[in-house]
Amino acid sequence: MDFVKTEYIEFAELILESGEKLGPVKVAYETYGTLNADKSNAILVFHALSGDAHAAGKHSADEKKSGWWDGLIGEGKAFDASKYFVICANVLGGCSGTTGPSSINPGTGKPYGQDFPLITIKDMVNCQIPLLDHMGIHSLLATTGGSMGGMLALQLAGSYPDRVRNVIPIATSARVSAQNIAFNEVGRRAILADPKTPPNDGLAIARMIGHITYLSDEAMRRKFGRKEKGEKSFTTKFGDPQFEVESYLQHQGLAFIERFDAHSYLYITKAIDRFDLSVEGNGSLKDALAKCKSRFLVIHFNSDWLFPEYQALEIVDALKDNSANVSYRVIDADFGHDSFLIEVEEQTKAIASFLAGSNSI
Repeated sequence: MDFVKTEYIEFAELILESGEKLGPVKVAYETYGTLNADKSNAILVFHALSGDAHAAGKHSADEKKSGWWDGLIGEGKAFDASKYFVICANVLGGCSGTTGPSSINPGTGKPYGQDFPLITIKDMVNCQIPLLDHMGIHSLLATTGGSMGGMLALQLAGSYPDRVRNVIPIATSARVSAQNIAFNEVGRRAILADPKTPPNDGLAIARMIGHITYLSDEAMRRKFGRKEKGEKSFTTKFGDPQFEVESYLQHQGLAFIERFDAHSYLYITKAIDRFDLSVEGNGSLKDALAKCKSRFLVIHFNSDWLFPEYQALEIVDALKDNSANVSYRVIDADFGHDSFLIEVEEQTKAIASFLAGSNSI
């Protein structure tokens, strides 16, 4: 079994959308498969809010879990590593090797923390262009991602229309809803209200809130129902889990603080909230996507209430209004928003068929 390795590049400076200069900037990334001679088989995968560069495989035999999209990336899978060269990098503002709030500020010798500049989805995309340049990849076969990753894929298609030939946005939107912003704000307030350093209790609560939005009612009913831990009792203290779902959420919160930085959570969720691709078209999503030259496959899951279908259809309609080559697939899966991480079979069929239809390799 071949193990994957996280690699890094560093470049001197990135000019942010705000006009502020950030540097030096380091980017952590992993690759799967082999880049062909004319460098035409590269697929750039963007991760979601709490993801990282480790999208597939394992780093060692001792690693318990494979990468977060292992079901879709690898030989014989949707993103077939025997055909394609798949790249995934940790986003700007993250905490898994790419420059972010937990990185050392060269001006102070201490972590940036809240002195890190505000960043946007476009900044995250711009941060990965030097990685593609470093590899000599001028035109991607495809770009893809779920949730925030889908936003990044759309932004890449809009900002760099000559650099990508196929785009697969999954379980995402071109602008987040007021409801989505509201959930993110409650999570940020939990972190900011925690007086401890680091604010682990606040981060754990933010993760618990977020995790509820990732699941469907059916998934929670099937997994937990109203099952209680142990015997029914009225002696349970507040703070002690009585129901299985309470125990599950507490576990998710505690596990999250072991691998994620609270400041990264603040900055990345704010970038998600600020994302509105239509702004680049002066309020028109059609105009924002007018320069896109790619084929598109937009995927939505019918149980995803966090990113409901009307948001997927806004993307599809804007592309159709531009006479773009766009396919739309609704997948029946009851895992909620997390379906893009869990459902494999139907996504594989849709993605493999779409990529096979490209005459770009």
